[in-house]
Amino acid sequence: MHYVGIDLAWGLNRPTGLAALDESGRLAHLSAVRTDDEIAEALAPFVAGPCLAGIDAPLVVTNPTGSRPAEQALSKDFRRYDAGTHPSNTGKPEFANGTRGAKVCDLLGLDLDPDSRAERRAIEVYPHPATVVLFGLERTLKYKQKRGRDLELLRSELLTLMDHVERLVDTGGPAEAWAVLRASVVAAARKSELRVVEDQVDAVVCAYVALFADRWPERTTRYGDLETGYIVTPSLVTDVAAAAVRTYAADHGRLEQAGRDAVDRVVGILDEAGINYLSVGGRAKSIASFAEKATRTLDGRLLYPDPLRDIGDLLGVRVITFVADDVEVVADLLADQLVVRDDRDLGELTASEGRFGYASRHLQVEIDGNEVQVQLRTVLQHAWAEFEHDIRYKGSVPPEHASEFDRRFTLAAGLLELADREFSAIRDRLRGPAPAAGPADALDEDPRIAPRELAAFLAGQYADAGWSRTDHYAWISGLLLELGIASLAELADVLRSTDDEAIQQRMAYRYPPAAVRRLDDALLTAYGDRYVGLPGNEHRRAALETRLEKLVGPSGRAGQSI
Repeated sequence: MHYVGIDLAWGLNRPTGLAALDESGRLAHLSAVRTDDEIAEALAPFVAGPCLAGIDAPLVVTNPTGSRPAEQALSKDFRRYDAGTHPSNTGKPEFANGTRGAKVCDLLGLDLDPDSRAERRAIEVYPHPATVVLFGLERTLKYKQKRGRDLELLRSELLTLMDHVERLVDTGGPAEAWAVLRASVVAAARKSELRVVEDQVDAVVCAYVALFADRWPERTTRYGDLETGYIVTPSLVTDVAAAAVRTYAADHGRLEQAGRDAVDRVVGILDEAGINYLSVGGRAKSIASFAEKATRTLDGRLLYPDPLRDIGDLLGVRVITFVADDVEVVADLLADQLVVRDDRDLGELTASEGRFGYASRHLQVEIDGNEVQVQLRTVLQHAWAEFEHDIRYKGSVPPEHASEFDRRFTLAAGLLELADREFSAIRDRLRGPAPAAGPADALDEDPRIAPRELAAFLAGQYADAGWSRTDHYAWISGLLLELGIASLAELADVLRSTDDEAIQQRMAYRYPPAAVRRLDDALLTAYGDRYVGLPGNEHRRAALETRLEKLVGPSGRAGQSI
């Protein structure tokens, strides 16, 4: 499935912007052309199969004067946002003998009936009202050339529009065309140089509106009809939700940084405790996603009466662990280090209803004054949730097969729950095997102890400890080299000078630390301030200072062993 955007010029003297998105929302094509034949040639690969094209140009015009009914209705809703339409009628030369939009649809073989179920369709769209809804704008962006608008204003507004588009669309392809387009805006010396860019950006918006209309028809409004002309656009939200979306949009830059900071904070907590995990990721909710959630209604009422306060996942962090036991360990650790506002185990909720299905633990925590939702899942739980969401999100399950797919998803969830239990049992029975060799192991010239060799050594040294992250073995091997330790024999000599039982008593670990954390505390005990001062420890010196006080006390700061 492709979503095509055509910012169609009403004549052949000005360029037409073209864009295409693939099913995932990734930019697959971007160009500017002039003639209908050039349009057909450029878009041929994207309209040959299932597609929906959003065309910014009148497709149906039958009224001899004035505006079409669709234009009047849309303007009534959007005029206050400066997003009203221009009038279209057959009294204008460009519409006297039919519309160019309809001719392009015919050339591309696209059905322009908005109620059609054909695989290859087109709809009329209008970028201005779409940007108001999608980006939470109080007024349309002034990137179109009009009297009184200078180059710098046009450039600034166009770059702002591109920033918004980048939050909706994966603009990485093709061949970085979007990046080239942005660079041309920055370098433009004349207004005319922005015009071709403007058309192509509008085309991307048109393509996204087509995607939006296909994915969320319940949040899409069609003004008018096939007989008199129509326009399709994302539905205007209520005033309460609209105000929330505008506020959220204005604060989104700060929230994106807060999301990155939240990920760093959670990673720091897990690494400091020596917890093994697969990955930690996070983000601030996109403006479009927030707008969608803020406008959800039930029986005509907003599900979130105060969206900015009621929507709990504006900032989200996701921790993926290897086994189910570690989900609880991570939850307890975060509860110990952060203020937890809410803790919900959705897997337990599903099980209490006698079902198999979505399993994820959600913590609402406070990080640096921001509320953050932390989702905790195993690898298998994450795989199920992502696959199930992807299938249902794409809407690719035929209604007649919905019950069959529900049964299959339930069966898969049950099997994965059983697999999670078995993985936990395997981990508990087999503590300490070395992880697979990484790239660093193959570098014979590397003076560090090879991570795989170090992992095997630590498995014997700390038989009761769990595995550490593979990259942590390489990291602490670098610290050993900074201490002048380049062999396992030298490391063994150092560890013999420490008392592992005393270290564990002093540290009073609340959570089972993995092998690298155990070694980290042993080296801190043996070398004291020297270890704290290593260049490789610069990013965590404050934490090491606190741990050192706990290990040896104020009088032991010279580096004496326990």
